[in-house]
Amino acid sequence: MTILDTSIDNRPAVLIANRGEIALRIVRACIRLGLRSVAIHSEADRCAAHVRLADKAVCIGASGVRESYLDGKAIVLAALSTGARAVHPGYGFLAENAAFAEEVEKAGLVFVGPRPENIRIMGDKIAAKAAMRVAGVPCVPGTEGALPADPDLQKQAAAETGYPLLVKAAAGGGGRGMRVVEDATELEAAIAAASEEARQAFGDGTVYLERYLKQPRHVEIQVLCDAHGNGVYLGARDCSMQRRHQKVVEEAPPPGLDPETIRLLGAQCIEACRSIGYRGAGTFEFLYEKGAFFFIEMNTRIQVEHPVTEALTGIDIVAEQISVAFEKPLSFSQEDIREVGAAIECRVNAETPFDARPSPGRIRELHLPGGPGIRVDTYLSEGAVLPPNYDSLMMKIIAHGRDREEAIARMQAALRETKIEGVAHNGALHLKILGDEQFQTGEIDIHLVESRLPAWQQAAS
Repeated sequence: MTILDTSIDNRPAVLIANRGEIALRIVRACIRLGLRSVAIHSEADRCAAHVRLADKAVCIGASGVRESYLDGKAIVLAALSTGARAVHPGYGFLAENAAFAEEVEKAGLVFVGPRPENIRIMGDKIAAKAAMRVAGVPCVPGTEGALPADPDLQKQAAAETGYPLLVKAAAGGGGRGMRVVEDATELEAAIAAASEEARQAFGDGTVYLERYLKQPRHVEIQVLCDAHGNGVYLGARDCSMQRRHQKVVEEAPPPGLDPETIRLLGAQCIEACRSIGYRGAGTFEFLYEKGAFFFIEMNTRIQVEHPVTEALTGIDIVAEQISVAFEKPLSFSQEDIREVGAAIECRVNAETPFDARPSPGRIRELHLPGGPGIRVDTYLSEGAVLPPNYDSLMMKIIAHGRDREEAIARMQAALRETKIEGVAHNGALHLKILGDEQFQTGEIDIHLVESRLPAWQQAAS
């Protein structure tokens, strides 16, 4: 698959508005597609791997994210000044910022992602749920609009939703702007706290109510759509292994779920994409409890955990994402997709394993795992410095096997082989999760990791 078959000097260039392992991943996709890559970087990332591998690099600003990776105007200027034709935002930073996508398009550049209006709709959880209800996608019961300011109306909405419930930020993510409410006596304080936290984090204090599911799983559907009305789903992933609402381990396919149920859910997601004219890669996230799926949000970008789906399907999701942004049709249909085996991803972070204290520093020694079925996505090398300014993700280890048991065994071996000196990392946490009897049986929910953490931490001390 190529974008354009032209001379080397006339190859279109993609500016990568990100850093770390995802920036390097995008550089490699550009190489595969015959595109040039332009890396932006902060002063702290001057010697980063994606900067060295890209065809061109531009320092975008100081080490702080607001002066570099969140400076949309500077990024657009960098794209124009380097002759880039497209901007790929990766994940995080400005990836789901509709205003940034608009700036990119107004500058005459291609935004590698959905149209700004799609990002805006799906970035507002209230609007997203309304769109999904219209499309027939099942949603968690709750208020259908923003929670009113009147305390009496709030109490009425809570009673209609039913306790226990969640107060959630409309513009939220990562667990911020969210509170669990067990009964009416907790409601007023929870609304005030969630709204203020959301205002501080996202600049928008709008909240709504949602039924609290006590022991759900987190299951997501990966989709890809082009600008010609074609759309596919690439199976499902289970992301139930979480700590503080942050994913730790992801796998595909979700253990114990009926493939026909996933097929029907995937088809619903594609119909929803068609109803809003969606283009690009995206992920529908659901809670699953007692045989029922409930939509919670859609991520309008590439996901951290996309490699587990790539391992099962053999499809380069990032390359397809770039290709459809250049208005090429998808290179395959739903009938072409085959899932083989099982895959697991572990996010290896620079942090203490059981209490998640950040551990920036210099990598003194590094040995990466290998062997059959093992993939490592990382930007690390010996001597690399992990600044304190950014996310602690260092690498993703992906293990693929003929079945889930083999994938788990390969991942355990890979984690034991991995050696990182100079910073703390959470490899010990991953080994505890993979060795947990409940995880191995597939009887999992989103609370499993946090329920085990006190015992694991005590055993390690």
